[in-house]
Amino acid sequence: MDVILASASPRRKELLSGLCPSFVCIPAKGEEKPLKSLPQDVVCELSKQKALDVEQQVRLGDTRKEKEYLIIGSDTIVAYNGKIMGKPANKEEAYYMLSTLQNHTHKVYTGVTFLIEQGTRIEDTFYEEADVTMYPMTEKQIRDYIATGEPMDKAGAYAIQGKCAVYIKRVEGEYNTVVGFPIARIYQELLKKGIILC
Repeated sequence: MDVILASASPRRKELLSGLCPSFVCIPAKGEEKPLKSLPQDVVCELSKQKALDVEQQVRLGDTRKEKEYLIIGSDTIVAYNGKIMGKPANKEEAYYMLSTLQNHTHKVYTGVTFLIEQGTRIEDTFYEEADVTMYPMTEKQIRDYIATGEPMDKAGAYAIQGKCAVYIKRVEGEYNTVVGFPIARIYQELLKKGIILC
């Protein structure tokens, strides 16, 4: 079975490599267009869009009659008081996000979609959520963190596994949900389907 990660994220690649010794990364090419509004619905919808996009790429590029594959799509968002915080468009938006999140607890949602082809096609989508509490941050600390460039391609304008780790007070839920790939839940869901990658 070919295992395909529908992402170019180095964090997701690193986590999956601990579970699966051999896989390929094929990022989705289409534009993400969420139609839902609730954070947990949005991440499920976007993870499915990514997986379906990559599945189409795989089908177009593979001439084999018999195809067996597992495609894993994933998407992560941050939400505070129900408001979704995506990737900041600029430094001022990053500042707004971080100043809002500091000294408070917010939610992180990661949606995951499996597309499995083994004679029959299986499609499964689920999400994990975690509560993240941040320490207080001064204006200078926020500006200095933004100056590193790290927040600019991260949902909520921070990376828990990066330089923002020193401001994370507590995580309730699977840590890797916040990183963007809840590997323990992924492993358990694959086991339920009789799929063992390692």
